[in-house]
Amino acid sequence: MAYFEYSNCPYPIRDDIKKEFGEFWQRLAQSGSWWTGAERVAIALESRVAVSCSFCHERKQALSPYNFAGEHESDSQLDPAAVDAVHRIITDQTRITRSWVESLPDAGISTEAYVELAGIVVCVFSIDEFHRALGLPLEEMPEVVAGAPSHYRPAQAELGTGFVPMLPREGLAGAEENLWPNGRNANVIRALSLVPDALRDWLALSGAIYLSVEGMANLIGQEDRSINRMQMEFIAARVSAINECFY
Repeated sequence: MAYFEYSNCPYPIRDDIKKEFGEFWQRLAQSGSWWTGAERVAIALESRVAVSCSFCHERKQALSPYNFAGEHESDSQLDPAAVDAVHRIITDQTRITRSWVESLPDAGISTEAYVELAGIVVCVFSIDEFHRALGLPLEEMPEVVAGAPSHYRPAQAELGTGFVPMLPREGLAGAEENLWPNGRNANVIRALSLVPDALRDWLALSGAIYLSVEGMANLIGQEDRSINRMQMEFIAARVSAINECFY
C-alpha cells in the first residue's frame, strides 16, 4: 500500500509520520486478535460516520446517555452493539461507565473485543483529526486481507485499576516481556494492554504525532520537532481540557 500523498499540503510532513500512518493502515486491514480484517476496517469507517451522527449529537445533550432511545446513522454491517460502542467512544467518551462496559459481553462483544475496537477507533480518529486539522482529505481505507482472528489473550492480564483487565506494571513475561518501552508504563499505556497489538499500534502512532514513551523524558524538545516540549505540552493540555480528558 502506498503512503498517502501530501503533495497538496501547504505544510511539510515528517517522513516518520507518513511511515507510521501507512504501516498502521496495512495492519488495520489484517485480522487482529478478536476482529477480522473486514470487521476492523468496518470499525474504522464507522468511526468516521460517528463524527456527524445526528442521534449521537442529540444523545450527548441528554441528561443520561443510557436512557435515550434512538438509532445511530451507520454505514456498516457491524452488530448494533459494536456500532454503539464506536459512536460512544467518538462522541461521548467521558460518560462511558463501568456498568456499560461490563454489559457488553451480554450484547455479544467480549471485553477483549471491546479493547481492540477502542484501540482501532483511537488510532483512526487520531490520523483523521491530523488530516482535518490540515484541511486534507481523509485517507482511503486499505484493501481487506483475509484471515481469522488469533483470539490471543495475554495470560498475565488482571482486573483492578480500570474498567477492563490490564497487564501488571512489573514482571511481564513471554510475548509481552518487552511491551513497556524501556520498562516505563502508566495507566494510559496499560489501558489497551489486554490486546497487546492494539497497544503496539497506539504506541507507534503516538510516538510519531506526539512523543514516544522514551521521548517523554526529554523535557526540552526533540531536534525533529518544530516546537519545544513546553509548547507541545501547552497544546496537549489545552486539547485535553476541551475534550474533557480527566487523565
